[in-house]
Amino acid sequence: MGSSKGYLIIDIGTGNVRVAITDTTGKVLQVERDNVNYVKDELYSDALYFEPGVLWKQILALANIVIQQAHNIEIVAVTASSQREGIVLLDAQGRSLIGLPNHDHRGREWEDYKEEGDYIYSKTGRYPGSLFSAQKLIGIKNRRSDIFDQLATMVSISDWAQFQLSGVAVYEHSQASETLLYDVEQQQWSDRLCSIFSIDKSILPPLKSSGSILGRIKPELASALNLSPQTVVVVGGADTQLAIKSTEPLVDDVVVVSGTTTPVVKVVNSFLIDEKQRTWSNRHVEENAFILEANAGVTGLNYQRLKEIFYPNESYDVIEKELNALQETQCIASLGSLIAEEKSSLTKGGFIFNTPVSHTLSRACFVQASLWDMACCIKENFDTLCQVVDYNKDYVWACGGGFQSKLLRQYIADLLNKKVLIREGYHQASVVGGALVCSEALGGSASPGTAYETVFPASQQSYSKQYKEWKEVRQGFKQSLLEEAII
Repeated sequence: MGSSKGYLIIDIGTGNVRVAITDTTGKVLQVERDNVNYVKDELYSDALYFEPGVLWKQILALANIVIQQAHNIEIVAVTASSQREGIVLLDAQGRSLIGLPNHDHRGREWEDYKEEGDYIYSKTGRYPGSLFSAQKLIGIKNRRSDIFDQLATMVSISDWAQFQLSGVAVYEHSQASETLLYDVEQQQWSDRLCSIFSIDKSILPPLKSSGSILGRIKPELASALNLSPQTVVVVGGADTQLAIKSTEPLVDDVVVVSGTTTPVVKVVNSFLIDEKQRTWSNRHVEENAFILEANAGVTGLNYQRLKEIFYPNESYDVIEKELNALQETQCIASLGSLIAEEKSSLTKGGFIFNTPVSHTLSRACFVQASLWDMACCIKENFDTLCQVVDYNKDYVWACGGGFQSKLLRQYIADLLNKKVLIREGYHQASVVGGALVCSEALGGSASPGTAYETVFPASQQSYSKQYKEWKEVRQGFKQSLLEEAII
């Protein structure tokens, strides 16, 4: 029996790293995962890093497993997807110095761009903050001279993985959008932005479009992974943009991505910014396309961690069965959500339920409350997005692991009063997007097919009281934080 062609996809998220094999249409054939290990940097109040060497060994181990499992699949291309805002610093010999994830905030002490903030937003599509790559680098410069003095090149995490594979250092455009050093509209590194952040532009490698071929895999890696030395390395991109690509949206479609965070985005064909600076504007992995984004924060990560607490050994089917058995809402949650109208997310949250504790309060009640919190945050950010740019279509696309919950799908359809469209492979959306990029790079078919599931909205009226209660609970947590700050 002859072999079929396929792709090897490396997907480095915030919580875990996955390595998958797909066929040439994007169908996921094998996938293995492991946790990304972070180390707290005690030199800062809120800093995390990872050891690139450790992560690379994990990636190679996972790759070996999936390759051995995928019988009769000839790997013809490999690419990478990763969390946004994260970076890896390299020395002049190409050795990895340190990895800084998206939730590393070591640059927070040096946030002071009041005079330049509006200009930065006008060029980068986001107001400066410690989330973004330039600010992380400033934190390294100010307190880790042992690393900064060796620094020769900065790359995104996905571009680092591709550098490890090919030996070629580049920066992909959707990832460059997250650095604060990149002019999103002009599609190039900015001398003035580099000057504002006092960063030497020479550390920024050449920009490269998603879907470009970097070259062939290093011979020693081809041998170690039992791959053909002719296997090509393809430029991937940011996990959010690749997830969006997997849904195959049209220009002006809205896509909700339920991953670690929950971006609510509109695909647009020009650089758009919000006068009130509530949204982000990013380069897409599609040529000449952009995404306008409002983000609900770490909602997906909250849901994942609650599953680990309440359902550590059960499947999502068990959760859904218990959720469907609930007769009434027992509690309301606010779990650190982010709303585009606000400058920062809530740093404290919890569950509110009646006391004395009811005998009918169960683990499913807490999961239901977290899903409702997620759905309400998505609605708030969707409404903000619609204030920035009109949206009159009767549907939104949805992808990401959070949509394994059928209840979440229905909540969103009802709250937005839109059909929710979900393609096959939605829960591995970044992997599927990476496969489509590989297919395009090799001149093959770049479509997983036209089939999708549709979730229709029901009556919004039935949720009006619950939605109002959620807003009151969230406002209560917000007010308590304000009072705590005053004290």
